[in-house]
Amino acid sequence: MAGLLSVGELMADPFAVKAPHFPAKAKNLIFLYMEGAPSQIDLLDPKPALAKWHGQPLPPSMTKDMKFAFIKPNAKVLGCNRSFARYGQSGAEFSDWISAWGPIADDLCIVRSMHTDAFNHQPADQILFTGHMLGGRPTLGSWVLYGLGSESRNLPGFVVLSTGKNNMSQGAQWTSGFLPSSHQGVLFRRTGDPVLYLSNPKGVKAEEQGQDFGLIGELNRERLEKTGDQEIASRMSSYEMAARMQLSTPELLDLSKETAATKTAYGVEQELTKGFGTNCLMARRLVERGVRVVMVTHSSWDQHTDLEKDLKKNCDITAGPVAALIQDLKQRGMLDSTLVVWGGEFGRTPLGDFRNAEEVKAGRDHHASCFTMWAAGGGIRGGVTIGKTDELGMQIEEDAVHVNDLQATILHCLGFDHTRLTYRHMGRDFRLTDVRGQVVRKML
Repeated sequence: MAGLLSVGELMADPFAVKAPHFPAKAKNLIFLYMEGAPSQIDLLDPKPALAKWHGQPLPPSMTKDMKFAFIKPNAKVLGCNRSFARYGQSGAEFSDWISAWGPIADDLCIVRSMHTDAFNHQPADQILFTGHMLGGRPTLGSWVLYGLGSESRNLPGFVVLSTGKNNMSQGAQWTSGFLPSSHQGVLFRRTGDPVLYLSNPKGVKAEEQGQDFGLIGELNRERLEKTGDQEIASRMSSYEMAARMQLSTPELLDLSKETAATKTAYGVEQELTKGFGTNCLMARRLVERGVRVVMVTHSSWDQHTDLEKDLKKNCDITAGPVAALIQDLKQRGMLDSTLVVWGGEFGRTPLGDFRNAEEVKAGRDHHASCFTMWAAGGGIRGGVTIGKTDELGMQIEEDAVHVNDLQATILHCLGFDHTRLTYRHMGRDFRLTDVRGQVVRKML
C-alpha cells in the first residue's frame, strides 16, 4: 500500500527503465488505432462470393446466433466493389484503396481471424485496450510503461497523437486506470502547443516560473510526507516532466532536419495527409527519443453510410503514411525493436446498413465475430496471413484470435509473461489480459 512506502520510495522515478521477464525482441510499441472499425471485407479479407448474394438476405441458419448493433439478421447482403491484388513474395491481398501497402507486404503479419466480445464501440474499445468491457482499468500503453519504464527523461513515456473526427471513446485508450496517473498517456494537441501551457503565458519569465515551481514542490512534498499519497508523488513527477518538456519539445516538433524525401513519403506537405502523416513521422521521432509507447489514432471508420466515399477517404489519408512509417523504421534499423500494430476495435458486416434509399450510400454495421488486424516489427513474423473466415466473412473458420490473445502476444514481444505482469488493486492482482489470453505463436 502507498501509505507504507517512504517518501523516497514514493518519489522514485516512475519512468525508470525496468527489466522485462525475459529478453525482448521489441522495446517500443507504436499502435496505429483506426477508431470506429475499418471494413476488413473492403480492405484485407476479400469475399468474391458476396457478389452472388448482393441485395439478398442470408438464410436464418447463417445469422441465427449473430448480434448486430443496428441492422436485423434478415438485412440484405452488401457486395464489395473493390479489386484486390497480391503483393510481395508473401502474396498478401490488399484492395485497390490500400495498394500503397504493397511495398511493406512482406513485413506484415495479417490476422484475419480476430474476434471480440462487444459489438458497440465503447465496450469493444475498452476490451481492446484494457482487456475488459468495464471502465476504470489501465490501458495497454499504461501497462507497458508500468512494466518497462521509459528511456526518455524529457518526454512522456506514453504519447497519444490523434486525427480525424472527435474521439468516440473519450480517452479510454490511454487512461492509466488504477495505476499511478504518471502512467497515463499524454495526448498531444493538433494545433498550438502540443500540451496545454507548454509555453509560458505572456510576461511570465523563466525565473518567476522557477520560483513558482519551487514553492509548489515544497508544498507537495510537505503534503506527501503527511499522507503518503501516491498521487501527490505522481503530480510532482508531472511538474518535473512539464519543465523538461518545455526544453525538449521544440526540438521534437522541428521537422526542418528531415529530408525532403522523408516528408514527401509521409505526406506532411499534402493537405489531405498532413495531419496523419505528421503524426506517423512524429511517432518515429518519439521512439527515436526513447518514448516507450506511441498511439496514433485516426477516427472515424464507422461507415454505416457512404461506405464507398468515406472509407476511401480514410484510406487516402492513412495508407501512404502507414507504409512510410514501416519503411522508415526499417531503413533506420528500428523496425526490429519497434512493434507496430494496426487495427480497429472490431470489423464490419457483409450485411448492408441501408439507412438511405440510395444503395450507393449504404454502409456496413459493427461485426465482433471476425475482423482483421496486422502487426509488424519487433518479434513478429512478417509475410504471413493467419486465420480464415467463411466465404462471406460472417464467422471464423481457422485460428481464432481473441483480443486478449493479441494483448498476450504484444506483451510477449516486449518481454513479458502476460500472466505475471500484474498490479494489486482492491485486494487482488489485475492484469491486462483479464482471466484469459494465449500467445499466438504463429505470429512470432
